[in-house]
Amino acid sequence: MPCYNSTNTLEDVVSQIEDVMCQKLSQYEYEIILVNDCSPNGTTYPKICEIATGNTHVKGINLARNFGQPSAVMAALNHAKGDYVVCGDDDGQTPFSELPRLFEKIDEGYDAVEARFIEHEKRSWFRKFGTFMNESMQSWLIDKPKGVVLTTFWLVKRFVVDEMCKYPNSHPYLGGLILRSTRNVCNVDVKKNERLRGKSGYNLKKMVELFLNGFTTFSAKPLRVTMFLGLFVGFMGLICGIVTIVRKLIDPAISAGYSSMMAVILILFGILFVMLGIFGEYIGQTYIALNQAPQYVIRDKINFEEEVDGEKKA
Repeated sequence: MPCYNSTNTLEDVVSQIEDVMCQKLSQYEYEIILVNDCSPNGTTYPKICEIATGNTHVKGINLARNFGQPSAVMAALNHAKGDYVVCGDDDGQTPFSELPRLFEKIDEGYDAVEARFIEHEKRSWFRKFGTFMNESMQSWLIDKPKGVVLTTFWLVKRFVVDEMCKYPNSHPYLGGLILRSTRNVCNVDVKKNERLRGKSGYNLKKMVELFLNGFTTFSAKPLRVTMFLGLFVGFMGLICGIVTIVRKLIDPAISAGYSSMMAVILILFGILFVMLGIFGEYIGQTYIALNQAPQYVIRDKINFEEEVDGEKKA
């Protein structure tokens, strides 16, 4: 579970998880990994340590700086030991009480189960638009199975986690990593809880960054689109040029049309800069990968055992 400014909600969320694990999934041993994504309030990781000190099921990771929610999840995945791994949010909206229903689908043979929220909290128009764009991008670029919705509450098998952890680059796209590992994915409809306190940490900037990351990470289709768009615009420009020449030959008095020429120039330059922007995103991703920018950097950990000279050290 990635944690960001969640000092006031963590105890309640951990209690919800422990209740469902003890009462409905008591056949499983479990661990709860809380990753503080360098929360600016300065109290989130101390709260994690406080909870972990009195509960051996809870483990804490403190990142050295804010790497973003996907990287925080990757930090937890790289430390998780279970045969099954669940990801959820720290704001209390994730209905962990529905975990048994997700496990039922795993027992049916699915490799990954995504919760699909049947009710949403009131969201601003740009968040709704961002969700729509993200869903459309997932379907087109990463060949998401028809009808499957990707959310922040999911359950996957061990081999899927192992494959996800093989991804070494910064800016991971979790939905793409899951679907790159398996297409045997299904949804379970659940009702999202009310947010316990505070408001969402996702603003317009973070939504755009998430979209661009998914847009350019796992597919070369945008590059192909720009190629076909360039060919189409070039062909239309050729047709327009031929038509203009023929009309001028038929009627020399026809004006060349300054405004029409400027409109065409602006359209072509707009398309050109869009293409350059897409190329720039790909080049930037490649540069960051070659520069070996880290997915995450861990400053502190609690309740983890480490190997030191062949011996385990708490």
